[in-house]
Amino acid sequence: MTKLINILSTKKLLPNQKQDILAANISLIIEDFIETKIKNFELSKVNDNLIFTSQNAVQSILQHPKCDELKSKNVFSVGMKTKDLLTENGFNVIAYTGYASDLAEIISLIYSKESYTFFSGNLRRDVLPNTLKENGITFNEIEVYETNITSKKIKEKLDGILFFSPSGVESYFKLNTIKEEMCFCIGETTAEALENKKVKNIIIAEKPSIENVIDEVIEYYNN
Repeated sequence: MTKLINILSTKKLLPNQKQDILAANISLIIEDFIETKIKNFELSKVNDNLIFTSQNAVQSILQHPKCDELKSKNVFSVGMKTKDLLTENGFNVIAYTGYASDLAEIISLIYSKESYTFFSGNLRRDVLPNTLKENGITFNEIEVYETNITSKKIKEKLDGILFFSPSGVESYFKLNTIKEEMCFCIGETTAEALENKKVKNIIIAEKPSIENVIDEVIEYYNN
């Protein structure tokens, strides 16, 4: 009898995403290692262009009473899902990339004369604001959501772990360690967070989406 593969997802998955893994004969544990919540913030001093690097920031803005006033501005975003969420809600996305570093580069090379407001979370990485600063680009930042670490001790023996953000990696390591487990990452920044913890077994999804992480898991264990 073949040994049942046991994997952990460090964030909640949608029913269809869960089903894809279970249908591949893989046992799945799901725990949220981070939680996000919307903050109270003022929408004053918003510049001509908007920057979003996460769906959480978009969700926060959509719930603000002055949200509609922002829809006349051009938007730069990170991630296909973030772009889709913006477009579906009437925002005009003129450039999007898979990674914040790539977006910072595009803005610096092509749109450096413009001014920006970056809607961020409390644990955002420095790469985008630092690049804008280094290139003398006018921008301000409004923190619109916060991410809290919700670590859990995992007692089961795992074959693989799914990671979706650097903060998810930090949260996992608060109470757990990684030895031989294969780590499946949504992107390079998440993989980098694992490499900093001396983790060797890392597979990065071809595109930074949950679906692509799941595809990698199924392909890896079914071969």
